[in-house]
Amino acid sequence: MIASNINLPSLYEPFSTEAKWQKFWEENQLYKADPNKGGESYCIVIPPPNVTGSLHMGHAFEMSLIDTLVRYHRMKGRNTLWLPGTDHASIAVQTILEKQLKKEGKTRYDLGREKFLERAWLWKAESGGAIVHQLRRLGVSVDWSRERFTMDEGLSKAVLSAFVQLYEEGLIYRGEYLVNWCPASQSAVSDVEVENQEVNGNLWHFRYPLTDGSGDIEVATTRPETMLGDTGVAVNPNDDRYKHLIGKTVTLPIMNREIPIIGDEFVDPSFGTGCVKVTPAHDLNDFEMGKRHNLPFINIMNKNGTLNENAGSFQGQDRFVARKNVVARLEDDGFLVKVEDYKHTVPYSDRGKVPIEPLLSTQWFVKIRPLADNALEFLDQKNSPEFVPQRWTKVYRDWLVKLKDWCISRQLWWGHQIPAWYAVSETRGEITDNTPFVVAKSEAEAQEKLIAQFGEDVKIEQDPDVLDTWFSAGLWPFSTLGWPEQTQDLATYYPTTTLVTGFDIIFFWVARMTMMGGHFTGQMPFKDVYIHGLVLDENGKKQSKSAGTGIDPLLLIDKYGTDALRYTLVKEVAGAGQNIRLEYNRKTDESSSVEASRNFANKLWNAARFVMMNLDGQTPQQLGKPSVSELSDCWILSRYYQVVKQTNNYIDNYGLGEAAKGLYDFIWGDFCDWYIELVKSRLQKDSEPTSRRTAQQTLAYVLEGILKLLHPFMPHITEEIWQTFTQQSEDSKQSLSLQSYPEAETNLIDSTLEEQFELLFGTIRTIRNLRAEADVKPAIKVTVNLQTESEKEREILTAGQSYIKDLAKVENLVFAGEQNKETFADVVGTVQVLLPLAGVADINVLRAKIEKRLSKVEGEIKPLSNRLNNPNFVEQARPDVVEGARNALAEAEKQAEILRDRLRRLA
Repeated sequence: MIASNINLPSLYEPFSTEAKWQKFWEENQLYKADPNKGGESYCIVIPPPNVTGSLHMGHAFEMSLIDTLVRYHRMKGRNTLWLPGTDHASIAVQTILEKQLKKEGKTRYDLGREKFLERAWLWKAESGGAIVHQLRRLGVSVDWSRERFTMDEGLSKAVLSAFVQLYEEGLIYRGEYLVNWCPASQSAVSDVEVENQEVNGNLWHFRYPLTDGSGDIEVATTRPETMLGDTGVAVNPNDDRYKHLIGKTVTLPIMNREIPIIGDEFVDPSFGTGCVKVTPAHDLNDFEMGKRHNLPFINIMNKNGTLNENAGSFQGQDRFVARKNVVARLEDDGFLVKVEDYKHTVPYSDRGKVPIEPLLSTQWFVKIRPLADNALEFLDQKNSPEFVPQRWTKVYRDWLVKLKDWCISRQLWWGHQIPAWYAVSETRGEITDNTPFVVAKSEAEAQEKLIAQFGEDVKIEQDPDVLDTWFSAGLWPFSTLGWPEQTQDLATYYPTTTLVTGFDIIFFWVARMTMMGGHFTGQMPFKDVYIHGLVLDENGKKQSKSAGTGIDPLLLIDKYGTDALRYTLVKEVAGAGQNIRLEYNRKTDESSSVEASRNFANKLWNAARFVMMNLDGQTPQQLGKPSVSELSDCWILSRYYQVVKQTNNYIDNYGLGEAAKGLYDFIWGDFCDWYIELVKSRLQKDSEPTSRRTAQQTLAYVLEGILKLLHPFMPHITEEIWQTFTQQSEDSKQSLSLQSYPEAETNLIDSTLEEQFELLFGTIRTIRNLRAEADVKPAIKVTVNLQTESEKEREILTAGQSYIKDLAKVENLVFAGEQNKETFADVVGTVQVLLPLAGVADINVLRAKIEKRLSKVEGEIKPLSNRLNNPNFVEQARPDVVEGARNALAEAEKQAEILRDRLRRLA
């Protein structure tokens, strides 16, 4: 049956359309994965955004890239799963809740742990899903039935199993060590949560008197307050200036503590004075020296960043206040030698945004070397995982080589509580460094173990700390699939296929996943790691919410539509891993680049409307595959299959930006601007029936192919057009996203024919330009003279003369003849195109117009020439300014020569 009327509305309205299809896809569970389906699997687990987060441009970019890959591989027939979820974000959530409590005049300790966690889960239920709703607006084709949260029951079980197994294998231990302490969040943070910032600071020089009265020794430091905890002074044993002092002692100013001078090759004789103060409890390098030389460890810092009782009269002062006061005291006492300006690197807490404090603390650690060495073996022997771009392999490898033991305990309440229970009855009811403990999967198991050791009266208490969020994140690729249970999902979809993520979390997350995956599953958790760049702002700078340079993707979606933003972000990628720059006007909240993608969507929409209006109500299936004979049909099919081949190849090799640009050029240029124009005359009701039907078949076939090719990039508009185009019923659950992706029929690719049409199109463009230059009215048909010495070019032009006449409004096309006066001429290839003007243009008006333009161009040439002939300008101006002037002069001279030639022809 042929429908009497199938058409699209005159204007594409993205907002209602996008919401409609997002609802349709989700309600019909079109993207629910089936492990029983069989076939080659394709799996991506979403890089889980923080449950506290809101959609930013980095999310929009990353999700657009992933969804393009997922939709493509689904259409290629692979058993596809994109698994969504969120991360519990320990520090971020706890910070939000503690701010709320502070406004109420309370602390978490006023509530107690149980009530605090109740409040945390309530917050998660009410506010924590915001980013999930925002992800839905991007139209991501995830399996929402498998949505996970890092603290849901299944993932918590995985975390518990992983911790206990690592502990039993001797890979998790509890011990005292110098950790990165964040005074703002009052928690330990791992090395990868430390951001080094270059700051303008000072280098203070102090004099420490030798105890025997024979002189003094000068030390330099950037943290003078830590001298209160000094337990030694170190020099290089090969430094002739000081090696005779090794073994002597100095009297520590203010504290009047006698401390030794030690020799250690770690000391750099060229830094400062060549003597360094040693504070083993407050500096990692000093910590190692302290252990080597058996120095005392004196902690002077409270966990909130104030000084404790070991700081003497400075007790209770904030560390930065104490810094000023210690310097003032040393100056008053005559021990300050000098102060130098000094630019140096200070480690900041990535979460707390304050300088971290190295602090001696009892924490839980993962023994990292066995895990990292295992991941290195996969990389070196199997190139697994494979990084795209490949240059990130070295960065990843270097990181694995340098990794030190991982501090995994955090002094928070929101998170996975460490599964260790202490026999507090053995240490007066408190957890101390020496309290006996057991690690167990439950409190009952722990109770049983501790009763066996200490009797029925033992009192136990669980470790109050929680695990670093990255511990659970490291398990994400397999815990989300059911591990430690051997589920069908795990068997089907693990290892996952591709991880798409930013370079900035190779260290935070990628390495954690490869180490955990390699250890617990014996396989790397993904085959490929596609590293993307950043979305830079309009000035080419990294976007920053705090600096006010962030660009809100939801604002652009509201203005231009989701597909327009998605397509822009993907199309702008030039080479895998490259940063992209997003045009943006902050005054108007407009983006010219996203607007261009919206215009592209409108172009496709209008082309689809035109095609449907000319198919007599038939669908592509009813029309059938075209059997072509006309040149233009052969050409468009060749171009179509060329683009099919190119797009498949690009996406298979992560060239998503190149694929998007290739589709843009084909759809806008070849299909809309050329082929539709070429066949318009054949679509008239009185046209030859066979030619008309072939044109309809070809239009329908290529348009449906275009919709399939473009769907992974612009899913909403392509779904809307396809549903109407193929006349799907209202209750149909068919979706473009489940159709087969086009495959190239290489036997129909004709590169020679494509080159021939390039000559035809070049000729048409040249004639159109000459008509415009001569002000020939659009309705007037002209005579054109084409001259070439190439027999091949003459054959091409002769075969395609009907297209030239039709599209360039040419009545007579002459392939020989003498050049007449009063003609405009141009060249395409080696073909000279001549447009006689007699009878089609007012020569006098045209001559006056050209003379005026020539006068203007000559007026531009003179000052440019004078500047370039001035040695002062050429030698003193910036090179780019000089080059710009040269280019402008060359262009002006070229224009002048063309205009003079035009005047000669009109003489």
